[in-house]
Amino acid sequence: MNAFVGTKTVDSAEALRSQLDALQAENGYYFLRWPHRVSGIQAGLPADFSSPEGQWFSRDRELRWQQVGPHFSLLLLCTEGALTGDELSDFAPVGNGNWQTQDRQAHFYPKTETRFPKGLHYPTALDIGQRYFLDAQTATVRFVALTVRGE
Repeated sequence: MNAFVGTKTVDSAEALRSQLDALQAENGYYFLRWPHRVSGIQAGLPADFSSPEGQWFSRDRELRWQQVGPHFSLLLLCTEGALTGDELSDFAPVGNGNWQTQDRQAHFYPKTETRFPKGLHYPTALDIGQRYFLDAQTATVRFVALTVRGE
């Protein structure tokens, strides 16, 4: 399966929210990260962007963001046909644009797992997977995205 990987910088949390609103054509989940804690996996979109980084993912796309000063640096990972050319036009393609994907199963640790001192929260009904983004010329895995399976 072919794919698209691209980057973009937006100027504010409002612009990031607008980008997420445009991508949310289906049910999705987000995960926010701070230096001292994580949000766990939550349905929908975050109420605010108080964390310095995070990601939103669904069945065929993932958007990661990281705050750099007042701006947000975005990375979009999606399968071919998931978005239209107009939706992708603002993103600068990464690499030579020749990406392939492989879907893999993934599993959550049990909520009682002791290696996470505060536990990792996630919807119990969520069937999660991973999508490997490979450079087609070298077959090197460059990115691993979370995906929603079975929807």
